[in-house]
Amino acid sequence: MELNGVKEPVPVATTDVLVVGAGPTGLVLAIDLARRGVPALLVEKSDRLFPGSRGKGIQPRTLEVLDDLGIVDAVLRAGRAYPRMLSWEGPDGTERGHEWDMIERATPTEQEPYANALLIGQSRFQDLLHARLRALGGDVVFDSEVSGLVQDADGVTAAFADGRTVRARHLVAADGGRSAVRRALGIAMEGESVDPKPMLVADVLLTPDAIVDDLNWHVWRTATDSGAVLCPLPGEPGLYQLIVRFDDENAVPDTSDAGVVGHLTAHTPVTGDQVTKVVWASDFRPRAALATRYRAGRVLLAGDAAHIHSPAGGQGLNTSVQDAYNLGWKLAQVLRHGASDALLDTYEDERRPIAAGVLGMSTRLHRHRLLSQDGHARAQTRQLGLGYRGGPLSTGRAGALEAGDRAPDGRLPEGRVFDLLRGPHFTLLAFGTPAPAIASARLHVHELGAYEAYGRGLFLVRPDGYVGWAGEDTTGLDAYLAAVGCAERP
Repeated sequence: MELNGVKEPVPVATTDVLVVGAGPTGLVLAIDLARRGVPALLVEKSDRLFPGSRGKGIQPRTLEVLDDLGIVDAVLRAGRAYPRMLSWEGPDGTERGHEWDMIERATPTEQEPYANALLIGQSRFQDLLHARLRALGGDVVFDSEVSGLVQDADGVTAAFADGRTVRARHLVAADGGRSAVRRALGIAMEGESVDPKPMLVADVLLTPDAIVDDLNWHVWRTATDSGAVLCPLPGEPGLYQLIVRFDDENAVPDTSDAGVVGHLTAHTPVTGDQVTKVVWASDFRPRAALATRYRAGRVLLAGDAAHIHSPAGGQGLNTSVQDAYNLGWKLAQVLRHGASDALLDTYEDERRPIAAGVLGMSTRLHRHRLLSQDGHARAQTRQLGLGYRGGPLSTGRAGALEAGDRAPDGRLPEGRVFDLLRGPHFTLLAFGTPAPAIASARLHVHELGAYEAYGRGLFLVRPDGYVGWAGEDTTGLDAYLAAVGCAERP
């Protein structure tokens, strides 16, 4: 196979998985593969991690993922609860108006210990992910731009702009919305413009005497719904994310340092001498798009390379992290534990419908500003109710749960449910019924007392925290374990 006119070069390095793009998606996938002992190479075409706060909200389901990956405490310490919105009024925008919560705050429960989104800039989040990866023995190879690739029945050979080549058994494209890998494969993105009006997003450092503070998310809005917002970002005093929405569909936001300062001073009372640094800036027109497929042979798409979201509801980063979380264990089962290659097809089968639903929801939120009023949308943004019922890896039901449901947490005499699930293994939970004797190093079995969140029965929890198989007895369990590479081979 030949792409971009690149004939298969002689490889100089080999790995099991080549991950292209060191954003949140690539970093999470590399972490998951590292803890599973799967050799992986994570490459990034830039000379550093992304420096800005393009995504800044970690939803509750993603916090559960980070709990399993051993990083949630560090993320919680580095982030903060979302501040209340504050509108500024008056002819010069200096009169404090009303305050409100953009999202109704929820109370943690035994089943849902992380109830609310966490505010943390993408660059800070990536730094923490990078530190976790390095602690597991991995790292990022910077200044590594993929210029072409060719694949055959056994693997993928990637050529880099500096002349290097890498041979991998699988390649995962996590290189963003303008994915070079996706374009090389000829995979189309289908979607629509969410809003024709351009937007500017930037991170700025402000002096302490600026009118804003870190207690609120500050809003200046015109009658036509253009204007600006400044959201305080944790981690550095005076750091704010600026978003400016323009009235003119033909406007071209100036992303130079001087241009960002000009847009800021034109839309807010902040003065130019109160801006000490423009950290990063970009312009965009919100759109929603979905790749027509997530797999081409031994190459898989993940994160923004597979789906592009409106920023409303903070769904893009979270959906991307959960792509990686879904894919990591499947790659490990195929590469290390004898599962059929068909297991990788279930990645698209499960994740693409999720992305399609989330895209539709975030588009509605952006266009109609529904989040504060729509209870269903609020629940969706937390992503705790998303699952894989009816999917190719969901079999059976028992008690209160059906296969495909997220496995709830809970406090038990034996400890918390999440403590039992944490790690790269499968987990068989026997609630109120005897646990079968199963010999597999990759399956942890626990016999537990009754717990209403599950009910009575047997529940096989996948490594990504979803019930894969459920039943009142073991009928069908062995076949399921064999299909996912969790049965001991003779």
